[in-house]
Amino acid sequence: MKAGAIDVLTKPVREKDLLEAVNRAIANYALRRLDRTTKTTAQAGYMSLTHRERQIMALVVAGKLNKQIAAELQLAEPTVKLHRGHMMQKMKATSVAHLVKMAGGLL
Repeated sequence: MKAGAIDVLTKPVREKDLLEAVNRAIANYALRRLDRTTKTTAQAGYMSLTHRERQIMALVVAGKLNKQIAAELQLAEPTVKLHRGHMMQKMKATSVAHLVKMAGGLL
């Protein structure tokens, strides 16, 4: 298992059991690969953010509203909305929930 085994089969192996084990291994591999790709995309997006966009991202992930972010950073609310929009595009986030999930490994 330490070397990456997904399952252990005992001999003699029934064809059905072997096929199920292979399918589980393929599904597991696909999920791990997707996780790596998602993390790489999130890291690349984060590295492309400006300092201000990173500040706003941290506050959005913390659950702050645009009005609260504007007050905390001493900015106009439309400016926060502009930076927030750029940050969401660069991060390729489809929603705040998606952004929070991606930020889990970054912040």
